[in-house]
Amino acid sequence: MDAVVIQAKFKELFGVEGAVYASPGRINLIGEHTDYNGGFVLPGAIDKAMYCAIKPNGTNKVRGYAPDENPEKVSLKSEFGLAEADKPKERWAQYIFGVCREMEKEGKKVPQGFDIIISGDVPLGAGMSSSAALESCVGFALNDIFGLGFDRFQLARIGQSTEHNYVGVKCGIMDQFASCFGKAGSLIRLDCRSLEYEYFPFDPKGYKLVLINTCVAHMLGGEYNERRESCERVVAAIAAKHPEVKLLRDANLDWLKEVSNKVSAVDYIRSEFVIEEIQRLLDTCELLKKGDYEAAGRKMYETHTGLSLKYTVSCPELDFLNETAKKCGVAGSRVMGGGFGGCTINLVKNELYDEFVQRATADYQQQFKITPKIYDVVIGDGARKIEQR
Repeated sequence: MDAVVIQAKFKELFGVEGAVYASPGRINLIGEHTDYNGGFVLPGAIDKAMYCAIKPNGTNKVRGYAPDENPEKVSLKSEFGLAEADKPKERWAQYIFGVCREMEKEGKKVPQGFDIIISGDVPLGAGMSSSAALESCVGFALNDIFGLGFDRFQLARIGQSTEHNYVGVKCGIMDQFASCFGKAGSLIRLDCRSLEYEYFPFDPKGYKLVLINTCVAHMLGGEYNERRESCERVVAAIAAKHPEVKLLRDANLDWLKEVSNKVSAVDYIRSEFVIEEIQRLLDTCELLKKGDYEAAGRKMYETHTGLSLKYTVSCPELDFLNETAKKCGVAGSRVMGGGFGGCTINLVKNELYDEFVQRATADYQQQFKITPKIYDVVIGDGARKIEQR
């Protein structure tokens, strides 16, 4: 459902036109498991977004609709108040409610109820952060129509807090940050320690950016927490000699080698990957400034190898797609996200695109009896109001 359709649906339901807003999903070109180690990430907003049409209704109630939801499984409609005790039961509505509540905690109360429809074309469960796009869309819309005065950084924080406190996901800020700060033709290097950011050019003429969804999710319990704990143990060992080290971001490979006999082999190699990945991202940014997408693509392959063999968060399906990309001459390919399933992100020359997609689809289907999903993405702008014609 695009902006025109959602506006028509809003008028059908409420008899008036609402203001329409959009906020995009995101990709991350390189930099995985670096965020909680104080390193960098390199996300960009994409041309797939969550939309909302919205209008104040003069009451103390929110009337929400989610027409994309399956009516056999969840409610299309939710009505709720703005007080803490009014949390709705529908999960999609909890995002809207949470944004309202977090805004009040930041000292800017949503002054009245509103009517809202949400929809979008960010694929669910594909690692493109549809939830962050929804939070950013609702936050941007409420901020604009009620003149609350939040800046984009505050809106990203509000979205992150919504995830923490009303959805139950203890996420970092990268997804909401990319959704709020995205800029067409640019990726954002976000320093996860200081939250300083810088734009780097990403306009790969002659290439396509394509995600291939394995359509699998291997649920491995505490694997994520185990890796965080590995990094923390190594930081503690290094800090015994170098007290200025608070996170792996502060360490280097020489200092890591100094503690090789004080930490387990598993902790060592995981930490080695993180330190290498932080530097790999910095190197990639320099390559993007030069417009060297082939070399940047090779960095993506290095990341996948590290994630697979050192950090061990890949899986057979992801490794298969990565190897297929190599065989097809794709410039760069890697697992995107936390791992254990999800998508590979691929930087593909235009002339190789059709062959790669066809071969990856056919070979993957033959190997795993699953049809992968293909998503072409273009780097686009962040949260915004859609002007009606």
